[in-house]
Parts: sequence; C-alpha cells; structure tokens
Amino acid sequence: MDLLNTLVDKGLRRELPTREEALAVLATSDDELLDVVAAAGKVRRQWFGRRVKLNYLVNLKSGLCPEDCSYCSQRLGSKAEILKYTWLKPDEASQAAAAGVAGGAKRVCLVASGRGPTDRDVERVGKTIEAIKEQNEGVEVCACLGLLSDGQAERLKDAGADAYNHNLNTSEATYGQITKTHTYADRVDTVQKAHAAGLSACSGLIAGMGESDEDLVDVVFSLRELDSDSVPVNFLIPFEGTPLAKEWNLTPQRCLRILAMVRFVCPDVEVRIAGGREVHLRSMQPLALNIANSIFLGDYLTSEGQAGQADLDMIADAGFEVEGAGTTTLPAHRADAVAAAAAAQGPCGSSAAEAGCGSACGGCSGHEHEAVPAQAAAQAPVPASVQAPAQASAGEVRSDLVAVRRRGAGTDLAPNA
Repeated sequence: MDLLNTLVDKGLRRELPTREEALAVLATSDDELLDVVAAAGKVRRQWFGRRVKLNYLVNLKSGLCPEDCSYCSQRLGSKAEILKYTWLKPDEASQAAAAGVAGGAKRVCLVASGRGPTDRDVERVGKTIEAIKEQNEGVEVCACLGLLSDGQAERLKDAGADAYNHNLNTSEATYGQITKTHTYADRVDTVQKAHAAGLSACSGLIAGMGESDEDLVDVVFSLRELDSDSVPVNFLIPFEGTPLAKEWNLTPQRCLRILAMVRFVCPDVEVRIAGGREVHLRSMQPLALNIANSIFLGDYLTSEGQAGQADLDMIADAGFEVEGAGTTTLPAHRADAVAAAAAAQGPCGSSAAEAGCGSACGGCSGHEHEAVPAQAAAQAPVPASVQAPAQASAGEVRSDLVAVRRRGAGTDLAPNA
C-alpha cells in the first residue's frame, strides 16, 4: 500500500505527513487494518523499541469543578455519582504513588479538579512532589492542575516536577461546543507556559465526542506544532450524568486507526493509550501496543481501569517489556532537547537566555467537599472493568459491551489513592 510505505518513510525521518495522508489513515478499511497497525509499528519500534512505559494516576482532589467540560464526570452540574473530596495530604499522596511505582510505574501523574491552581495550591502540590520523590527514588512526576498563571510552572519545576499535562482535547474549531467556561487558546497558553519553564509538555486529545476526522487531524497537527513530548490519547468514557453520556461512537478498529494516525504525525513522541482503552479497545488492547509505547497502570480519575496485574500480563504476552527506571523514554534527540530547556532555566525558573485528566482545573473555591479519610490513601486491589461482551455485528457500535464502573463508588475510598 503506497500510502503506508510513504508514512513509514516519513515517520523514520521525523517528517510531517500531509493532512490528506493523515485523513487517509482514518479512512482505511477493516481489511487494511492490520497493515496500518504493522506500518505504525515500524515507526514505533524505530524510536521506542518494544518498551512500554507505565504511568500511574493519583487523584489529589476530586469533583465539584466549576468548569463545564461536557465529557467530564467532575464538571459543573454533573449528575455522575463519583467520589468528591478535598486535597490529599502529601504523605497520603506519596503512599498512593508508591503503590503504582511498586507495580512498575515510571511516572506518577498528580491530578486535581478545578479551573486552575491558586498559589497556595501550587505550594501544596510542590510539597507533595517533594514527598513522592523522597520516598520513590528515580520516579518521574507529572502535574495536571488545570490552567496555569504566570510563574506557576516555574514553581512546580523548582519543586521537582518533570512534566506538566494539559490536554487540548479537540480541534480549535469545535472546542466551543465542548466547553464554554474557558477557551482553546487558554489551553494552548498553559502548554506553552510549561514548555517555557523547562517542563516536559504532555498534551493530548479525547476521541469519541462526536468529532469529525478533520477535527482529529487538526488537534493532532496542533499537538505536533506545540512539540508535546507525550501525547495521551483518551477515548471518551460516556459517564451517566454528563452531556456526552450517549456518545458511543467508537469501535476497536476506529481506536486503532486513531492511534496509528497519531503515531504517523508524532513519530518520535511518547504516545500513551489513556482513559477508555478498556472500554473501547477491549480485547484488541494488545494490538494497540504495537502503535503506542505508553499506558496508564490501574485506575483513572473517577473510573476503574483494568487490574494492574492484567496490564503487566498483557504486555508480556504481547512480546513487549516494561520500561525500566534507568531507561530514557524519549529518543536521544528529544531527550537532549528537554534537558537543554531545563538547563536554560536559572534560579527560581528564570531563563538564563532571556510546558489521565487535562482538566481546566485547580482551586475549586466556594464548594464544600466531602473529606476523604486518611486511611483511604492505602491502595486497594483494582478490579477489572471489562465484562463479558455480547455478540455484535461487524462494525456495529455497542454501548452495552462494557460497563463503565465508577472507582470507589459506594465506599470512602478515593480513586487510585
């Protein structure tokens, strides 16, 4: 297939495909799907071998967000029955992080609901980062706190953060249909602030919200332009009680095409299969490892993931290996660029020469939270969320294949904490 040969050649040279080529990947047939996966796999192996990086989410503060993101169970006015609690203490978050590290996670992602952090929140998260790094040698820490104000990225960097996550989620043209309390430009600004502070920028998308192929290509091209080091690809989990509860638009085949398109457009970055992989990829998750080089271990923010041991077994059975702490994830040319950007920052983050959630989130002031008990910081076994599927016709989208299970529902246990 000439298209795939061209895309492989471009991927090996880190050359940007044309929009037409990216759209053509999404338009391939099921008969061509394995060829698409194999082609994307060649590019993946060139830059990442057969390594799989494990990431682990710790939900520092959950629910009652003042933003109106239509996809989010924590949004303003959400009727989703999720746990709501205020900030975990640094030692509680560190204990939760240790459980993920013990399971093989190389990066811990600290997420908090809200529009964006106050300076006090940044100080609080900074202490949490210090506690995690003190107790878990060599672990990477990525913060995801929403929209950043001037100077906050630098303060997180000084506290030891390695990366900052803020997803673009969808195309600029359709962003206003998903969220009205902040703008696409606000999100771009936060990713740029993270980059400028010497943090590794982590920014991705959510597929399955009713977007067109053109929207998907637009957002991925934007992520390439922003030079994100890590691109999480989320597949919408249609939570009951949210405006997108009935948006069941994805099939496993569609998910694989989306991942392949992302790999071709962003050949040498960490492509992470994020939220919704268990719900939408289902039994084809191992095939997706041939395209993506990173996954989340265990649970997400407010929903259950696959059991951690099942993830490890899947990686081994598919012939891949968990990336060790002593291995640099990014190819040398990207890793060197990240190191150079960090080194360019002087004291207090000033430039010596002169970026799971992606929430808009952070200090949810004015709301009363349900407190989470301290003992909830102990890690509980993670149940599998995938149930036995019914028989479906080829190409049919079935919302009854998987039950979306809420993490900790009916208990006092915080998600992933």
